[in-house]
Amino acid sequence: MSGARLRLLDRAEKEIMKLPRSVKGAIYDFQHKFRHNPENKGLRLKPLKGHPELYSARVNDDYRALLLHAGGVEYILVAVKPRGDVYEHLDRYRPQVNPVTGGIEFVDLVVAEGSLTTGPARTRAAEAPERPEAPAAPAERAPLFAAHPDDRLVGLGVAEPLLPLVRRLTTETELLALAEYAPQLTGEVLLALHDGRTPDEVLEQVTAPVAVDEKVDTGDYATALRRPATAVTTGDADLREILEQSDFGRWKVFLHPAQRKLVERGHRGPARVSGGPGTGKTIVALHRVRHLVERLPAGGGKSVLLTTFNKNLAADLQARLVALAGAEVAARVHITNVDKLAAEIVAETEHGRARRRIDDGKARELWEELLAETGENRWDAGFLNEEWTQVILGQGLKTRAEYFRARRAGRGRPLSRKDRADLWKLTERYVMLLEDRNLSTLQQVTERAAQLEAAAARDRAAYAERPGLQDDSGMRRRARYRHIVVDEAQDLSAAHWRMLRAMADPGPDDLFIVGDAHQRIYGNQVSLGALGIAIRGRSSRLTLSYRTTHEILGTAVRLLGADTWDDLDDGGDDLVGYRSVLRGGHPGLRGFRDWNAELDGIAAQVAEWGGDSIAVCVPERWMVAEVERRLAADGVVASAITGDGPRHGDAPVHVGTMHRFKGLEYRRMIVAGVADGLVPPAWVLRLADEDAVRYRRELRRFRSLLFVAVTRARDDVAISWHGGKSRFLP
Repeated sequence: MSGARLRLLDRAEKEIMKLPRSVKGAIYDFQHKFRHNPENKGLRLKPLKGHPELYSARVNDDYRALLLHAGGVEYILVAVKPRGDVYEHLDRYRPQVNPVTGGIEFVDLVVAEGSLTTGPARTRAAEAPERPEAPAAPAERAPLFAAHPDDRLVGLGVAEPLLPLVRRLTTETELLALAEYAPQLTGEVLLALHDGRTPDEVLEQVTAPVAVDEKVDTGDYATALRRPATAVTTGDADLREILEQSDFGRWKVFLHPAQRKLVERGHRGPARVSGGPGTGKTIVALHRVRHLVERLPAGGGKSVLLTTFNKNLAADLQARLVALAGAEVAARVHITNVDKLAAEIVAETEHGRARRRIDDGKARELWEELLAETGENRWDAGFLNEEWTQVILGQGLKTRAEYFRARRAGRGRPLSRKDRADLWKLTERYVMLLEDRNLSTLQQVTERAAQLEAAAARDRAAYAERPGLQDDSGMRRRARYRHIVVDEAQDLSAAHWRMLRAMADPGPDDLFIVGDAHQRIYGNQVSLGALGIAIRGRSSRLTLSYRTTHEILGTAVRLLGADTWDDLDDGGDDLVGYRSVLRGGHPGLRGFRDWNAELDGIAAQVAEWGGDSIAVCVPERWMVAEVERRLAADGVVASAITGDGPRHGDAPVHVGTMHRFKGLEYRRMIVAGVADGLVPPAWVLRLADEDAVRYRRELRRFRSLLFVAVTRARDDVAISWHGGKSRFLP
């Protein structure tokens, strides 16, 4: 044998990272020698008695690598153990191909049993108080899974070798410890059942997304290695990176089977992935980009577009893609936020005649100025700005007649023909006001970009139908991009989508769309199907959160209330099955007499937590400076989050409004000012009698803002208010 391919099995790296530095250095040398020649006499590769697929190999004098041979040149590193431990009680090792997922799993029964006595190692579970248990003595506690027979558990995906240990579980602490060590699906199934889900719900929400349709040959490790359920490193450099970086990003190496399926699946057209906060949607998008680039023909420019809503998120995507796939892959990808993309397209035609661009806040101020000038009082500036951006610009309406016929589903109060005529006149005056001041709104720029790209798409179609057509206009014969991947899709407007649709010709894997309507914080509600983006039958959901705890998720989901949510395509979406395998403390909720008292409470909570990776989220801009000043009085350095990110990224505490926290993540969060009249603001409450549809839409938007804020936390959340608490709080 001249060489071998060595991979690392998921969960094995946790034990490896606990080894002394000198042993990790020896593993580094071992993996290099093994890949070059596994039959090197110094490695002492030999099969383990009674386990034809398991081998041991020498790492150094004191440690041995435990390897699973998956056929041919493929080996999987499943453990590194002291030399004496490897050869004791060989019946402890239980490699298997899971009959449900078809993936390779490995269990060391001695280590698994030991985990029940040492308890869960993961920080969050270890620091958090356990949920109250029954006061009975340990010997009297009933087994947690007594109601579930073995065949049911195995059918749901629980690793059969662990069933005797599962039968012994009587406390949540024991369950958490076993779930941390066990193969991932085993842990997910057991925790879901323990949380009260029925076996049918667990089958649908946990097992089915990772199950295979084919009959599984449990002795065929070579085929199992190729399945998404086998969570192993995918490149030779991955193991080296794990050894060199104790805080390596697991997201770069290991994907959940449900995520890997979405990354690698081919589609005949646009596809959409939804999922709650922390479910790995962005990670799937990044791996999908790498997957697409690796299948591009050699040469060429930036054939893949990766875009998102704001520039902070775009910068983060750029850094993550380079970290994941390297500069060579990133060189084939155009990464930018969608408004900047639109501006670049329009700039190609302006030739130095660009107007100054204003955001939505400035755009509403101009509407207020126009209303004051005209004396019009039937509509407020917020309604007019939305009608103009969502309906007129969103649908690309150019004449009053088109506006009279336009669809306004979900936009609020019905409009008579006279209303529409008056609104059109106001819009014309508003556009003139912008022109007089040499201004353009972001939505105007996007609409212009959508028009330009749509015209280019029509030209390409005409050329394709008549190949001999003379082209003296310099039109592009190819689309800008072969593939487009969109993150945070819920916040894009109709004009954004019309622009993106025209940038890639319809075809296999043209658009890959990632988002969650429950996190829509900018009010852009669209129907992708109505915009020429057909995703019916090509939609998938992610339901397992990797960011935050079970307790925080429970509180966050309750904040959404009983409202209904769309799926970006005139259908409904929900968070059924949304879950976390992490456990921690319950979020704290506390009211204060007034704002000054709440500021003192914020300072006290920051002092109690200590350390860094703490954020304070507030609903109003003026509150940010006051929180900074109050913390500074205690000697705490806090940094405000601006449109370009935190002013001082290394400050231990970041402070910002709810909108600023989209896409960010912290260990601990204080969500303050969640008071009546602030969340939602008073102006929204006044809509209840004026425009019931708009009132419900704005309530959903502010529920989403609060939901996003709470789910930025990994470990702890404190929610506070002054005066009366928000109607959103439980």
